[in-house]
Amino acid sequence: MHINCHTYYSLRYGTLSVEELVDEALHKGEGVAALTDINNTSAVPDFVSECTIRGIKPVVGAEFRNGNSLLYIALARSREGLREINQFITDRNISGRPYPFPAPEFSNVFIIYPLAVARGVKPETSGCAVHKKLLRENERIGVTPAEAGKLLSSPVADVKQMVIMAPVTFKERPDYNIHLSLRAVGNNTLLSHLKPGDHATENEVFIPAAELRGIFSRYPRVIASTIALLGECSISMGENRHRNKRVFSLSGRHDKELLRRLAFEGMEYRYGKNNTTATERIEHELDIIDKLGFASYFLITHDIITYSMSRGFYHVGRGSGANSIVAYCLRITNVDPIKLNLYFERFLNPKRSTPPDFDIDYSWKERDEVTRYIFSRYGRDHTALLGTINTFKDRSLVRELGKVHGLPAGEIEMLASDPAAEAVLNPVARAILETGSRIAGFPNLRSIHAGGILITEEPITYFTALDMPPKGFPTTQWDMYVAEELGFEKLDILSQRGIGHIGECCDIVRENRGIDTDIHAIQKFVDDSRVKEYLARGETKGCFYIESPAMRGLLRKLSCSDYPTLVAASSVIRPGVARSGMMKQYIQRFHNRNGFEYIHPVMKEQLSETFGVMVYQEDVLKICHHFAGLDLSDADTLRRAMSGKHRSREEIRKITSRFFDNCRKKGYPEEITAEVWRQIESFAGYSFSKAHSASYAVESFQSLYLKAHYPLEFMVAVINNFGGFYRTWVYVHEAWRYGAIIHPPCVNNSRYLTSVKGNDIYLGMVHILSLERSLASSLERIRESDPFMSLPDFVARVRPGLEQLLLLIRTGAFRFTGKKKAELLWEAHLLLSRGKTEKTATLFEPHPKKFTLPELESDVIEDAYDEIELLGFPVSMSWFDMLKTGFRGEIMSADMMAFTGKTVRMIGHLVTVKYIKTVKRELMNFGCFIDERGEFFDSVHFPSSLGSYPFRGSGTYLILGKIVEEFGFPSIEVQKMARLPYRADPRY
Repeated sequence: MHINCHTYYSLRYGTLSVEELVDEALHKGEGVAALTDINNTSAVPDFVSECTIRGIKPVVGAEFRNGNSLLYIALARSREGLREINQFITDRNISGRPYPFPAPEFSNVFIIYPLAVARGVKPETSGCAVHKKLLRENERIGVTPAEAGKLLSSPVADVKQMVIMAPVTFKERPDYNIHLSLRAVGNNTLLSHLKPGDHATENEVFIPAAELRGIFSRYPRVIASTIALLGECSISMGENRHRNKRVFSLSGRHDKELLRRLAFEGMEYRYGKNNTTATERIEHELDIIDKLGFASYFLITHDIITYSMSRGFYHVGRGSGANSIVAYCLRITNVDPIKLNLYFERFLNPKRSTPPDFDIDYSWKERDEVTRYIFSRYGRDHTALLGTINTFKDRSLVRELGKVHGLPAGEIEMLASDPAAEAVLNPVARAILETGSRIAGFPNLRSIHAGGILITEEPITYFTALDMPPKGFPTTQWDMYVAEELGFEKLDILSQRGIGHIGECCDIVRENRGIDTDIHAIQKFVDDSRVKEYLARGETKGCFYIESPAMRGLLRKLSCSDYPTLVAASSVIRPGVARSGMMKQYIQRFHNRNGFEYIHPVMKEQLSETFGVMVYQEDVLKICHHFAGLDLSDADTLRRAMSGKHRSREEIRKITSRFFDNCRKKGYPEEITAEVWRQIESFAGYSFSKAHSASYAVESFQSLYLKAHYPLEFMVAVINNFGGFYRTWVYVHEAWRYGAIIHPPCVNNSRYLTSVKGNDIYLGMVHILSLERSLASSLERIRESDPFMSLPDFVARVRPGLEQLLLLIRTGAFRFTGKKKAELLWEAHLLLSRGKTEKTATLFEPHPKKFTLPELESDVIEDAYDEIELLGFPVSMSWFDMLKTGFRGEIMSADMMAFTGKTVRMIGHLVTVKYIKTVKRELMNFGCFIDERGEFFDSVHFPSSLGSYPFRGSGTYLILGKIVEEFGFPSIEVQKMARLPYRADPRY
């Protein structure tokens, strides 16, 4: 008889999980329970599923509030009623309007008003109350247990349309304090400042059905009405497991024929006309796609790709979808599954434990337009972004609770940083930590999945209400796990800056050289001799996924020069393989393929391609299945759990137990079972599927081809996308290594973004610190007809403020005048009085007065310091030219192999530092530097030396250390290190 139950999806209010709520209902003898979370239906699918499993009848709806003011409760009579409730919530979320009072008319929904409202206690947002004579057929008045004794004296004493309303918010009365903490966080106020209307009463626990009957024993009509109300409600999420749009064209038959035609047209582009192997593979896949009803899913994805390509957008299709030759022929992916021996069933098969999906990456500049197309093409009633649930976590939770307890900011930070120490000293801190341990993991905010989109057959509001986040697209109120359980196949439309630099480089090459590059001609890139050479040398800075020092080192250690090796390297570099020690094993076995022993014959049988090392997610599946005897469904569940993509801990515990039980039954030695499990456990959470690695490798080859053949255009594109592994100055330096002449921003030659003309690269105005975007982006338009002739000409035509003009002068943007900076600065002050800018146009430009200035000193190091301050790095001279010392080290990067085993002194400018913890939890660093010639070298800093000689921030360092090498890759093990001083800044 509980028609008003909350879970913790009543954000910052409820304290019960869905499972706990159903447990309480069972424990208290209820055969039916109604879920009514506040202003949302996030938990409905989980609640319906849990009730069905546990044998309880689910009733669902929502409790509607404006702020803290309770308006009414809605219960869905049926699936259509749930849709009405979801649509009602959606409309308010999209419009931003408050919920109306009284409730609007519904066709399949019961509305329950609190008795307080019926008696004339008005909600804060309304000027009217509800009297029972005005109630519609579907409306009731809810009476709480505390109000039961007052019914005889109530002005609405006729109980015909009254029902029991016993809210449930927590499990036990002690949990009331948890609820109060949540309400204080939700109201952004101190616990002591909470008002009665801000929170629930402490009696909102699950009252046993027999006790409720006793409380209302004088009003049998109220009891009967409540039972009848719940009896009239029923809910099902529907039986059909295929929730996505089922038909793309006119019918399922037309979809089948269309997909077949497109696949074979694409085969001709990818393989030529008469490729028997490709034909057989396509036929095989089309048969499975048709049987499982996925033709429309492929066609919708192809439609999106076709649109984006028509707009000139570059994309990368990745994930397990790259196992499909049909996807390859439709240009959804650029991975050839035949060449890499990828099996389609990894993507789509009847026994797969979760729905498949395509991951499509676009440039960060273009993704939103693609998303808008999808919503426009398939309709907002059938399209939604996938939501995600952010939970209360760790330090952020401690900070929130510290604030509501009134702790000073300093104490909150101390507690967050060292909770154990503070808890011993401070009773308030102990209370905060105890409350935090209870709240940790509760839902906190609804947000947006990184890129998931659902395109549904039925209106999406049959399944969820929709939020309207700042991104501007309707978003589901539940996450990807619920979507999977309901039977949705999401489409991931993601963004990355690596794609942006590939597309922009092609545009620059077209503009500068008149060359069109078919970026999908992957085989051409893979076979290119220069690309192979760059790959083996680790000459990959700026290239997607293969530019970090660790990856460049791995490429050199493997002498990687082909596609299959790069595919493996893209997964081997992931943290789990390195952590398990198997990355080093892989390199050793790669170079000595007959000089090692497999830990077990199954490893040789299943993993010979990767020398007995688990490299891909498929390898985890193979070993769990063939070594431990788990079925493929359990193996896939285990893999997903280790990747953080499965929610049921109990199911995982059972599967893990089965793994070890099966190994014991097979008679494996305990140490072998333990070692195999160690490798699985350390690896699986970070692993890629082989198709995913192959997709990344394709993008890496595309990047590397552009770098190898159009290095300056490529580096400019990388600079302009602001998203690589390194800071901007490293990419500017890389362009210099490839022969570019680097120019500071120039008002006559620079654009808003960095540009290239021949060998000249002009840094973009965007790089000047504090320069207003409106001014920076206007210069190209203003100078379109005539370049600026002088500083007065610039001032007259652009009309900048004095501060903005000084920034441009100090950056060197007026070098074309031939005047020294000091002279230009004087001239700027004479042209513009401080703080004033002449904005009015004149018929005739006035002739500026001419002044004779004494000879002013200038020094190139002044320019360098100006550039460091305003651009972040020097352009007029190198970091090494700025050093006080003339010593440049005993050896350079190119000499390191010849000095292996010897202790030397080197000088390098710091590029990046990687911080790791050793097995003993001690801090250790890996450094990356450039030498005076501009070449990179790597350093290793063990805890013993790092404690005495730590990094002191960015700068140029003198390093004493021993040269070591591993598989032909040298580095310096640092013994001592010191940051070198630069020449004094003459500006001060």
